[in-house]
Amino acid sequence: MHHLALMGRRAGLVGGKKALAEVASHCVATRARLLSRVLTGIYDDAYRPFGVNAPQLILLTVVSRIGPASRAEIGRFNHQDRSTLSRNLAPMLSAGWIQEIERAGKGRARPLAITERGRQLLLSTVPAWRCAQAEAVAILGEAAAAAITEIGDSLIKA
Repeated sequence: MHHLALMGRRAGLVGGKKALAEVASHCVATRARLLSRVLTGIYDDAYRPFGVNAPQLILLTVVSRIGPASRAEIGRFNHQDRSTLSRNLAPMLSAGWIQEIERAGKGRARPLAITERGRQLLLSTVPAWRCAQAEAVAILGEAAAAAITEIGDSLIKA
């Protein structure tokens, strides 16, 4: 009986190793996170001289694009949870790149809008963005970069 249990355990370990190898070899989430870290590093390096990082500049672009908007609207648009969004917005508010604006009417939400300082930051980073974009496309290849853009566009529309 003990022999059968040991054989079963070994078979489970072999099956478990196969399952882990399958996950390691084919996990879309793992590859997406790796891709995110590599690409974020490229853009972070490009934006470093401006005192901003890629997630902040992306968020600033979102606020510029959809603002004035509430935190909830920004979070939904950018697929970010409330705590991550708040953590990312705080230094941007402190730097004066975005501001809370008064809303006409009732409600607790104070919409956020890009400031002139934030708009100037965005404009000043465009050459660095172009360099980072070219590097990212070179690493990914044109077809993969286009596919990622298409997937992102479909998520924004969802």
